Amino acid sequence: MSYSRHFLDFQGSSIPSSMKKLVVTKLSSNFRDAVTLRQDSPVPLPGDGDLLVRNRFVGINASDINYSAGRYDTSVKPPFDVGFEGIGDVVALGLSASASYTVGQAVAYLSPGSFAEYTVVPAKNAVPLPSVKPEFLTLMVSGTTAYISLKEHGELSEGKKVLVTAAAGGTGQFAVQLAKKAKCHVIGTCSSDEKAGFLRSIGCDHSINYKTENVGAILRKDYPEGVDIVYESVGGKMFDLAVNSLATKGRLIVIGFISGYQTPTGLQPIKAELLPVKLLKKSASIRGFFLNHYLSEYPMALKHLLKMCENGELVCEVDLGNLSPEGKFTGLESVFRAVDYMYMGKNIGKIVVELPHSVNSKL
Repeated sequence: MSYSRHFLDFQGSSIPSSMKKLVVTKLSSNFRDAVTLRQDSPVPLPGDGDLLVRNRFVGINASDINYSAGRYDTSVKPPFDVGFEGIGDVVALGLSASASYTVGQAVAYLSPGSFAEYTVVPAKNAVPLPSVKPEFLTLMVSGTTAYISLKEHGELSEGKKVLVTAAAGGTGQFAVQLAKKAKCHVIGTCSSDEKAGFLRSIGCDHSINYKTENVGAILRKDYPEGVDIVYESVGGKMFDLAVNSLATKGRLIVIGFISGYQTPTGLQPIKAELLPVKLLKKSASIRGFFLNHYLSEYPMALKHLLKMCENGELVCEVDLGNLSPEGKFTGLESVFRAVDYMYMGKNIGKIVVELPHSVNSKL
C-alpha cells in the first residue's frame, strides 16, 4: 500500500517504514521482565480520523506496571503496546482529521501505545499545543488527576487542612498547588530534604520527610483535630496513617497505591478490619478516583490547566533524569531506567523521557 493513498503526508518529509517501540510480551509487574524493545516494527497507518504523531516526549506513570501486568483489562493478552501519554508533531493524518489538524502541528495526547517513535492517535484524543514542551505533558494524566479528583471529591475551601502524600511527585505537585490556590493549609509528605525544599518552593506550608521524621507523631502534635482532606497515592502503612489523621467529616481521596504495584497482587496490606469503625467514629469518608471514569470532565480540566501553565500560574516540574546515575532519559531504551527511577522514589515532579530526532529526518 502506498502511504500517499491513505493519508496526507508531510511535504518533503521522509517517514520511515519501520520504527522502535516497546511491547508487553509477558504479563508481569516487573516492567523489565514484561516489556520488550522492538527495533523494526512497522510504522502504523492513520485512518480517516487519525493523526500519525512522531513522539518527542513520553510520560512515565506509576500505573505503567499495572498495565504491563494486565491488571486493567484481564481479557487482553500479550503482545500489546504500552505507554499512556505523549507529545510530538503531526507528521501525517487522515482526511477527516485534516479538518481540525495540520501536518507539523504540535499535539499532546492521552492514548495507549505512546512508548514508540510514532503513534497513531484518534484526532478526538489529541490536544493542540502552541509548542512541543515537556511541561505540557505533565498535565495530561498527573495534572488532570489532581484537578478533577479534588474538584469532585475534595470540597476545597479556605482554611481547610489538606494532606498530600508523595507530594513532590508527578501528581502530588499539582495537588499541593491547587489546594494552595483554594487557600488551604497544605501538608506534604516526601522522601528527601531536596523534595522538601521543592515543596516549600511551590507553597507547601508544612513538608514532612518520612525517611527522617515520624509522620504520625508530627500530625498528631501539629494537627490534633486532624486534617480535612487527604490526597493519597502511596497505600499500605501511609494509607493507614492517613485514615488515622482524618478530622471529623474528613475526606480521603485514593488516586493510587504505588507502594504495592510491584507486588504480585498489586497491593500492600492495610488495616481494613478497623476501617468501618474509624470512618463511623469520625463521619469520615474514602473516595476512589480513576481518571478513565471522569473523561467527560477531562477536556475542561485540561483546558484550564494548560491556560494556567501558559500564564505561569502553575509550576509544572519535569524530571528528565539529569541527576540519575546514567544521566538524562533519552530514547525508548531509557524508559526502563525511568520506571526504575520512579520506583526508587528519586523523582521530583513528572518523569519524562525525550525521544530525539533521527539524524536523517527532514521533519
